[in-house]
Amino acid sequence: MQLNHYNTNFNKQTFPITLVCDNVNNAPNIGSLFRIADAFGIEKLILCGENIQLGRKMAKTSRATEKVIDYEMNLDASEVIKDLKSKNYQIISLEITDSSQPIHKVQFSKEKPIALIIGDENFGVSEDILKKSSTIIHIEMFGQNSSMNVVQATNIALYEITKQLL
Repeated sequence: MQLNHYNTNFNKQTFPITLVCDNVNNAPNIGSLFRIADAFGIEKLILCGENIQLGRKMAKTSRATEKVIDYEMNLDASEVIKDLKSKNYQIISLEITDSSQPIHKVQFSKEKPIALIIGDENFGVSEDILKKSSTIIHIEMFGQNSSMNVVQATNIALYEITKQLL
């Protein structure tokens, strides 16, 4: 018999992870980020940027998870990072750079809360945020393309991080 959300018995758990979105402003992507934040037991979602709208398109994709996820909106991701650093967060950016490490080779610490930074759908995590990061991780890819959708990449990253924090 196939299970559904009424008859599954997954253990509810919240992880000390804050997902910081640096200029992610596509409504369906934001809705999907709410949904995966709920699925992975993320502590908080912070949406940063100017053109973020939580309308009908976002709500359709989120399936009402925006009502249960702690979230805030902030114009400046750099200020958010500065604040989280002062609270002793590990600042981990998800981006392919010349110094990024493959996610599966990184050991995530259980000692400090994690701020996972994801970036703009077209331009990724900003250079300013990358400089403020304690770690930059990427997902190894084996095809011709050098990037994937921000939501799919975030799914993979949260799966790996929460798997290690269990």
